[in-house]
Amino acid sequence: MSSQLIRLQSKETDLILRTEPAEILYFGKRLALAEITEADVMSIERGVANGSLDVDIPLTLAAENGRGYFGVSGVEGHRNGYDWAPVFITKNITKTDRTLVLEMEDNIAKLGFKAEIEADENGVFKFRHTLTNLAEGTFTVNRLAVTLPVPEYADEVLSFYGRWCRELQENRLSLKHGAFTQENRHGRTSHEYAPNLILGTPHFRQQQGEVWGFHLAWSGNHRIRADVLIDGRRFAQLENLYFPGEIQLKQGESHCTPWVYAVYSDEGLNGMSRQFHHHVRQHILRFVHPMRPVHLNIWEGVTFDHHPKHIIAMAEKSAEMGVERFIIDDGWFIGRNNDFGGLGDWYLDEEKYPNGLNEVINAVKKLGMQFGIWVELEMINKPTKLYQAHPDWLLQLEGYEQPEERHQYVLDLTKQEVFDYLLARMDWLLGNHAIDYIKWDHNRRLVQPGSRGRAAAVAQTQAAYRLFDELQKRYPNVEIESCSSGGARIDYEILKRSQRFWSSDNNDAYTRQQIHRSMSYFYPPEVMGAHIGGSPCQTTHRRFSIDYRGLTALFGHMGVELDPVKESEEERVGFAKYIALHKQLRPLLHSGDVFRLDYHDDKTLIHGVVAKDKSQAVVQVSQLDMPDYKQMGQLRLPYLATEETYQVKVLAIPDYICEGKAGHLMKVFPQWLRDCFDGKSVTIRSEWLANVGLTIPVLDPQSAMLLEFRKL
Repeated sequence: MSSQLIRLQSKETDLILRTEPAEILYFGKRLALAEITEADVMSIERGVANGSLDVDIPLTLAAENGRGYFGVSGVEGHRNGYDWAPVFITKNITKTDRTLVLEMEDNIAKLGFKAEIEADENGVFKFRHTLTNLAEGTFTVNRLAVTLPVPEYADEVLSFYGRWCRELQENRLSLKHGAFTQENRHGRTSHEYAPNLILGTPHFRQQQGEVWGFHLAWSGNHRIRADVLIDGRRFAQLENLYFPGEIQLKQGESHCTPWVYAVYSDEGLNGMSRQFHHHVRQHILRFVHPMRPVHLNIWEGVTFDHHPKHIIAMAEKSAEMGVERFIIDDGWFIGRNNDFGGLGDWYLDEEKYPNGLNEVINAVKKLGMQFGIWVELEMINKPTKLYQAHPDWLLQLEGYEQPEERHQYVLDLTKQEVFDYLLARMDWLLGNHAIDYIKWDHNRRLVQPGSRGRAAAVAQTQAAYRLFDELQKRYPNVEIESCSSGGARIDYEILKRSQRFWSSDNNDAYTRQQIHRSMSYFYPPEVMGAHIGGSPCQTTHRRFSIDYRGLTALFGHMGVELDPVKESEEERVGFAKYIALHKQLRPLLHSGDVFRLDYHDDKTLIHGVVAKDKSQAVVQVSQLDMPDYKQMGQLRLPYLATEETYQVKVLAIPDYICEGKAGHLMKVFPQWLRDCFDGKSVTIRSEWLANVGLTIPVLDPQSAMLLEFRKL
């Protein structure tokens, strides 16, 4: 087949490919050219340098070493030691305005390779590769990756690392030679290494620079890589990570990569986020209740100590504060009085709930709230009736003793009898109770994830997807939260099957500020579970004002994590205040464009949301620690409508400022702020605000203020 030039476009981005060999020539800013010609492509044809092979070697979609490409191959495997260096030739092309499928084949190795590319209207491009065994005998797949080139000037990398209670921390480095590689082997998306990768021009920031953002939509083991070849070419590579022998293809069988989502932006990280958020909202999310209800989850309030009368009293206080969805967490089923037992025995503990679960559910419903409940379906404790009856249901390798984590083990979902049992118990739970919401947890990593003696990490993840899918098919009006000890199962593939992420088990407002910022690069606020916790924080024992806790939780899917019965009246009033403020701003927060402002002091985080029509914006200034300078400088906001005037309002600010108290970090507050406190109308022209700005008052550490800009 003769080579063709193919172009896929969004309103902001161009992707230009050559079909034979199948190679991406350009992925970047949309070009004004009406068409791309061979003469255009000739201008970027490379010569051959001394010390190289005698012909130029392309970086193809399959990135085959068999061509003489010396980077990391996108396809690795063998058929009993043979057919390990394939070279794929394009045989068929199927194209629409927004999609491209290239079907390739190696007639010697008898392998088929299919590359699928989809472009959406927002500038998000999706890539997926499929490998097929066309011959007799088993082909063992060791690696199948999506490899995407970036320009030679994209030599800064941003990745994300973390741990339980400190997820999504930023890791930046300059990449001049060699590779940056990050692997997750925890069996779930993981706290430790999120499947996100950003490459860009040196010192790219929130508002500046060219960036290429990549997300691997997979909830299991994975590898992400940014590489610089010795000839200067750069690429990103994302893939599922396989255990030895895990993927075996018989004749006619296929295996595909997860979808890789890619975005180009010349407006820094904010432009990248805007495109990802629009795609998620339009093509991934499915909300039963479009207006995201405010939660109260009882875990930090009562843990395993369940008493229906007290829980109903908690629900009453919750309703008074404005809570809209009330959730019973871990501890409602038999044998679950601590971490040591119960998981797998999904039967109601009738000693705790002598009148059944419906007593509490009916009380919650009468108060006008939705009802949710916690499960951890993939897990089992050994001191359970289920384990005594079915010790062979564990995901394990026979003969070995696995280490525990939270005193629990993993059920083998690839076994049909296990799958059917869990469906039957959920049919009992959801079929006999008016449950609106499931908080679905996954609290341990996978060690030796074997089934019938073979590695089964991929199959386990795929089986979990099927379980989510079947339950949503049977109960389409039940929403699901993906919770995995907090942020360990957060990715686009699980988001297709859920409506919310529990961002972290840590409700510490200081730590949450950075977690929320990093999460906002790829996920819109309405899927980010953000709760106001108690003081002191349960995980860190730090104390923060209700104002700082409330404002930190504002820019997400808000909730409360405590026992309102035990809280003081002053605290309940504070919770109610920020719940009401969240509800007031919720239509904007959950539909507008998120932005983060660059600022010269990393102890100050500034972020906000602007309405699609630019009629309104809210901006939060959060002071993490003592600022570097005595004066803060100006807040410059370039995302409003041009040549318009906006009224500035202070929606929330620490009491010591609005009361004019001395003894903090300022003697006299800025004039515009004093005018606001005096009830005067403060206006500012958008051009001035974008380029000159508004003076920020100096805030105490661990405090924040919230400003509104409304077009007149």
